[in-house]
Amino acid sequence: MSNPLLARFASRPSLVAPEMREWFEGCLTATASHPRAAEMLEANAYAEDGFWPAPDDWRAAYRPYVVRDGVLQIPVKGVLLHDFSFALGGWATGYVYIQRAFDRGLADPTVRGIALICDSPGGHVAGNFDLVDRMFAARGTKPIRAFAHEAAYSAAYSIASAADQIVVSRTGGVGSIGVVAAHYDVSGAMEQAGVKVTFIYAGRHKVDGNAFEALPDDVKARFQARIDELYATFVTTVARNRGLKEQAVRQTEALCFTATEAVSNKLADSTGTLDDAVAAFADDCCPSQEEDNTMMTPEAHEAAVAAARVDGEKAGRQAGETEGATSARSRIKTILASDEAKGREAQASHIALETDMPAEAAVQLLSTFPKAEAAKPANRFDAAMAAAGNPQVGLEASGNQDDGVAFADSYFAAKRQKRSA
Repeated sequence: MSNPLLARFASRPSLVAPEMREWFEGCLTATASHPRAAEMLEANAYAEDGFWPAPDDWRAAYRPYVVRDGVLQIPVKGVLLHDFSFALGGWATGYVYIQRAFDRGLADPTVRGIALICDSPGGHVAGNFDLVDRMFAARGTKPIRAFAHEAAYSAAYSIASAADQIVVSRTGGVGSIGVVAAHYDVSGAMEQAGVKVTFIYAGRHKVDGNAFEALPDDVKARFQARIDELYATFVTTVARNRGLKEQAVRQTEALCFTATEAVSNKLADSTGTLDDAVAAFADDCCPSQEEDNTMMTPEAHEAAVAAARVDGEKAGRQAGETEGATSARSRIKTILASDEAKGREAQASHIALETDMPAEAAVQLLSTFPKAEAAKPANRFDAAMAAAGNPQVGLEASGNQDDGVAFADSYFAAKRQKRSA
């Protein structure tokens, strides 16, 4: 087989619509004939460095990243290939490229939605379901919408089903939910040509499925079991993605459906032209922002910014005042309710209400004042002492009082110096 890409599908299960065979083979032929085909096939698809090349790099044209009106448009076109990291126009698209573009779009803050632009007859089984699972898991992060323009068959439909919605062009189609493989028996042609092939091998099943012998029933049954297993995975994937029962998906029997049929059986959500549908998707992603950008003049925008700034400053002041009042009440309560305030109520009230001394310092200052003693009933001795007079008797003579005054004087002197600095 001279076409290396076609050889990758030979005797292997595929997610391809058989009725699109000519389209499928034409895509592979065009891809294999591309001047850069060898470089593309040999490229390290999983290289982390330089996947998105500079604009002047030849690879940039085949790894497009197009964002329009906030919508990233990812092509899902031509034959879909495993371990291929390019998007070659309408001929071929690699699963690796789709995954990288999708992941970049999710991380890109300028991207509000992701559009999958599909036009494909299908492609490889390998890599497809892993890609679809990854895309499905990202649902809810950003809006995802698939557009079958014109076709999303088999492998392409698997990818489209991962989107939140599917839109089909009026003349387009979707479906072919099935798996296919082929066995070529050229033994008759070889016999007519007088050529006989003899295999020398070890292991009873080593040459099962070779093209030079008819396919035995037991080998065919084993191949069929593999096909059935892949088909079950395909059905489960579509049922999950589209919110359908598995039996409903199986009942499609791998048919390709027109746009109206697809909407009727819930394989698609609506029909429409690509340009209109993508424009509507862009509006759906962020309608309020679009309206603001359309209706607000530069002058109105500046006025809105200024008003928002004033509102923000006002809110900030109010929040600050509220926080300050709460802090002040807490300070007063701490001072007046402290053990040091007991018996020193007058000093405590003065410090709490007439100064801004921190609660901790205020409590420390109160501890230097003597506690007031309860008044004693007057007697003749007290009267005599009062008549004699003694300026050294009473609170004013207390050594502790001198310490408290000195502490207060030093505190407020430091406070005044800090404010004047």
